[in-house]
Amino acid sequence: MQLEVEQAARECGLKLFDQVFELLDYQTMSEVAAYGGFPTRYPHWRYGMEYERLSKSHAYGLSTIYELVINNDPCYAYLLEGNSYVEQKLVMAHVSGHNDFFRNNYYFSRTNRKMIDEMANHATRVRRLMERLGVDRVESFIDVCLSIDNLIDPMSLYIQRERRGGEEGDEAGPRARGTALRLPVHASYMERYINPPELFAAADEQAEAEEQAEADRAPKLPGRPDRDVLRFLIEHAPLEGWQSDVLAMVREEAYYFAPQAMTKIMNEGWASYWHSRIMTERILTDAEVIDYAELNAGVLAGGFPFNPYKLGVELLRHIEERWNMGRFGREWEECDDLAEKKSWDRQLGQGRQRIFEVRALYNDVMFIDEFFTEEFCREQLFYAFGWNERSSQWELQSRQFQQIKAKLLAMLTRQGHPLIEVEDGNFENRGELLLRHRHDGVDLRLDWARDTLVNLHRIWRRPVSLATRVEDLPKLLRFDGRDHSEKTWQG
Repeated sequence: MQLEVEQAARECGLKLFDQVFELLDYQTMSEVAAYGGFPTRYPHWRYGMEYERLSKSHAYGLSTIYELVINNDPCYAYLLEGNSYVEQKLVMAHVSGHNDFFRNNYYFSRTNRKMIDEMANHATRVRRLMERLGVDRVESFIDVCLSIDNLIDPMSLYIQRERRGGEEGDEAGPRARGTALRLPVHASYMERYINPPELFAAADEQAEAEEQAEADRAPKLPGRPDRDVLRFLIEHAPLEGWQSDVLAMVREEAYYFAPQAMTKIMNEGWASYWHSRIMTERILTDAEVIDYAELNAGVLAGGFPFNPYKLGVELLRHIEERWNMGRFGREWEECDDLAEKKSWDRQLGQGRQRIFEVRALYNDVMFIDEFFTEEFCREQLFYAFGWNERSSQWELQSRQFQQIKAKLLAMLTRQGHPLIEVEDGNFENRGELLLRHRHDGVDLRLDWARDTLVNLHRIWRRPVSLATRVEDLPKLLRFDGRDHSEKTWQG
């Protein structure tokens, strides 16, 4: 069965890692799922809690885990022992889509392709620490690290934020000082004629004064706001060696999982697209059609707030149809004739090529921003909903395209998390830590923010402050190790 599915996937153009399937009973499947899809993780109470939830949910018939798949080379996937023959075929076809996405999407290109081994190494190191230092002490610190594991900068893997020496904007070459341009001189006796001293005297004095003032001023740490809070803490917090090691492990795993959060809709949509094509066009028998249709309908059913499988696959099909019919480009955009647009078909046949390009280069935010059109929104009957304080229930709020798209993008940008940066590691010259909430529409939950300040204090070991906005007023939240405080602050 596996060879048949993989052959069909490759004939469709998918490029796969070597695929390894393992068959598990539901208890072992729940255990692996509790570990985030990995067979071995470091010990921690949250994995046991998640195992209890998953195993009971399966036992009571509330949910079933059909498969788990890991971004690794080779790609590992786990199948549920009790699945029917049709279910196993569908799951294998679905896994083939994930496998291709992991291998070829740009945002997975910087991940560790041997992470299954790295996770086992992390587990071994943590167990040794627990044997040496005690379970409670190590597990308590892991709790602190996990409470802030989203304070990373996922885009730092793909872009260079810091300016390096010699780049545009650095002072170099003939304009080393002042504002006047010093011309190159090849003979020293011509210097006073080509670059008259009186022309540069004032500028040189000003530059020397600025250099001296800069030298006297205490350097700011960091030099510019740093979104990778975990890295800053590893490098500058007064941690013991084992604590730095644990925090570095949590940070490494956070960066590994970040692309999966950034591409959830695309990844599930791509896998759903290809399991549908592979099953219906290549490996499904007549006797299996009804069972497959029922299973597929369950996968693509509506969800709350939305089903990423459904949204992803429908948008990929919409893109394929548009590029097959030529419904893109300047001519299409500038056409005002609704009748002509309705019958528009240039028969370009570029749809398959386009979705492969999208699979390779996009993440969810880019995917929705570029291809979630008003036409698609109307066809799929999307709407925006929200909590009504007056009626104390969720209600439909709008069917306006712009509002729906804006709400989708807000949910997907950093997975709805607020943007937090390290502003100053020596706040007010007292060795305190200052973080800043860059308010771009995502408010802080103040109870969560205060709990996070407590945990950051356990790492920094000095007072920790957070600059944010509360009810559109600038505020500074602070925890000094004993008490929380809040004040208006214009810093």
